Amino acid sequence: MSTWRILSSAVAAALVLATTAAAQTAAAPAGDVPRMADGKPDFSGIYTAPSTVNATGPRGNLIFNADKMAPVKPGAESLLYHPRTGNARIDEPRAVCMPSGFPSGMLYILPIQIVSNPKYIVIIPELQRAARIIPLDGRPHREGLEPSYYGDSVGKWKGDTLVIDTVNFKPWILDDYHYTDNTKSRWHTDALHTTEELRREGNKLHYRITIDDPKIFTRPFSQDFDLTLRPDWDAIGLLEYVCEENNRCEGGNCKANTN
Repeated sequence: MSTWRILSSAVAAALVLATTAAAQTAAAPAGDVPRMADGKPDFSGIYTAPSTVNATGPRGNLIFNADKMAPVKPGAESLLYHPRTGNARIDEPRAVCMPSGFPSGMLYILPIQIVSNPKYIVIIPELQRAARIIPLDGRPHREGLEPSYYGDSVGKWKGDTLVIDTVNFKPWILDDYHYTDNTKSRWHTDALHTTEELRREGNKLHYRITIDDPKIFTRPFSQDFDLTLRPDWDAIGLLEYVCEENNRCEGGNCKANTN
């Protein structure tokens, strides 16, 4: 089911990509930021992984800085921190081709591609190619959906800043903390509500994410990252990402191949 959902997202993203050229015009840049036909900033392009002054894991994967995180509610430590079990399906789901999910997938070391037009913005990580297709037409969140790894996102403009609101998550890995502390991983609950703010200045895309998980934290908290536009990568595009399922599973216990 998850595989088909990811494939469906990729197909849908391709359709949006195919219509983007027709929807956009060669609007004259305003200052150092190109504009779409409706005058809003055009974020389209390939961006390298975020850089941050906060905290970075050993492999370059970004994690949320504990000093800037909100206090954890009494008794909620077990919801945030999951001890390592030796089963990759729990400890590192990506190792056995499970979805990265969001926000973890947004902060990975591989690049992302953004395609925007006045109706949608599409965010495509090179990791797993699981596209997020975000409407910008003012619609509310959809009702009656099953919770998902990437949640349900809607976007709107506040001046030149794009604000993306996401709810309806499955409990899943929050970030790549497990590369920093190999004794446990850091998770969010189904109560997670995120707000992303994207603002472009030249070849920099300033990215702020606000985490609100009332089952774990006493209040929302925000952290800031920067992505760098790479126009020289347009000719190549994102590289193909193939996740060959790791079948080292016996009795449901999966050990990741780390070689």
